[in-house]
Amino acid sequence: MRGAGWLGALVAGAMVGSIAAAGAAAAAPVPPPTPHTEIVGGELADDGQFPWVVRLSVGCAGALTAPRVVLTAAHCVERTGFYSGLTIIAGSVDQHSPDAIRVKSRYVVRAPGFRDATRGDDWALIQLAQEIDLPLLPRAADGSSDHGMFTIMGWGATREGSTTQQRYLRTAEVPFVSDRQCGRAYRDAGYPYVSSEMICAGDTRRGGVDACQGDSGGPMVRRDAAGEWVHVGIVSWGIGCARRDYPGVYTQVSKFAEVIERKTRELS
Repeated sequence: MRGAGWLGALVAGAMVGSIAAAGAAAAAPVPPPTPHTEIVGGELADDGQFPWVVRLSVGCAGALTAPRVVLTAAHCVERTGFYSGLTIIAGSVDQHSPDAIRVKSRYVVRAPGFRDATRGDDWALIQLAQEIDLPLLPRAADGSSDHGMFTIMGWGATREGSTTQQRYLRTAEVPFVSDRQCGRAYRDAGYPYVSSEMICAGDTRRGGVDACQGDSGGPMVRRDAAGEWVHVGIVSWGIGCARRDYPGVYTQVSKFAEVIERKTRELS
């Protein structure tokens, strides 16, 4: 549906670039923001800054949650089962780097209740054909990190309506938006908002910072009390990219902590 932070607009069928078109009849569209030259209000990431983020060959992103398992969005994969058609690129901010690690998928676990991103359950795990020796991104086990300022990242488009993917990883910061405010905005536009499974982030005063097309499945993170990165959200969907009135919607990782942990152990 989108991509990092505003990671996209329906990459692999989960972002709201298309959702925006589908919802035009339900509510007057919000004019797109002035185009930016970054992830949409972001900047280039430093090499090694986010060593656990990975790129999927289908145009999504994900995070290394175990040496042989990637956590991504359900709308980035087709179904649960054996599948070797994905290539995971890791270990470099540069997708074309000769030093980047490239590994094939082996098996996919898609959230059993998933129908489409706007209805929740937008998470999936990809078992790799071999382990990747890189740092892992710890998952949020409870809601203690589900507030404040978040960091998003991805290789997706830098402005709404663009289909151009970036060679180099970009990152940006987005503030938490309450379920009440986010849910009201999307319900008024004719889309469901499942507060028990979703978390929102974005600049609702000025807009201009978000994920976009191609960032779907990527991680939204923040530092915990010990200063370590924690995986709080998965880029899921939203209307357009970086629109002030429509924050980015992410899968709330803490809400699925138990089942994701169990499935990750099975795939490891």
